[in-house]
Amino acid sequence: MLMRADTSCLLVIDLQERLMPAVERADTVVANAIWLIRIAQRLGVPILASEQYPQGLGRTVAAIREVLPEDAFMEKTHFSCAAEVHCMRRIDLLSRPQMVLLGTESHVCVLQTALDLRLAGKDVYLVADAVSSRSSGDVELALARMRAEGVRVVSREMVAFEWLHRAGTEPFREISREFLR
Repeated sequence: MLMRADTSCLLVIDLQERLMPAVERADTVVANAIWLIRIAQRLGVPILASEQYPQGLGRTVAAIREVLPEDAFMEKTHFSCAAEVHCMRRIDLLSRPQMVLLGTESHVCVLQTALDLRLAGKDVYLVADAVSSRSSGDVELALARMRAEGVRVVSREMVAFEWLHRAGTEPFREISREFLR
């Protein structure tokens, strides 16, 4: 099943100030997240961002806060976004069957959100080059478990090209010039 811009929602999970210094490949994860956020914005894909207990872990990193409107953010205390009633309401209000996930930590909040969204009937796509944890071993285990549970593991470019669907269109030309090299 291909991802489509008109049926997808991008969910940015817990890329937070106090957590990111401990996360492996944090700079790459944040850069890839921003890249995909900007493409989603161009294509009209709705974006939500969760913050796990921001009083303790801080807000979302500034580089991402700068590119998202304030109403995109949702605070949570459950590890899974889908276990948090107000977050799941926001997701459900979008009526998008495909959820594209990125963020941290792969083996905790990302994994639990992905599995709960699958349980809720969503098609879940995990952007492997835009997720991480404090340990690479935890990332590997999380990816393996999510695959076994029916989560589709993809790359940021797979998402972009599937959302674009075909070449020769004005959105393709614009995104190709700015994002695809």
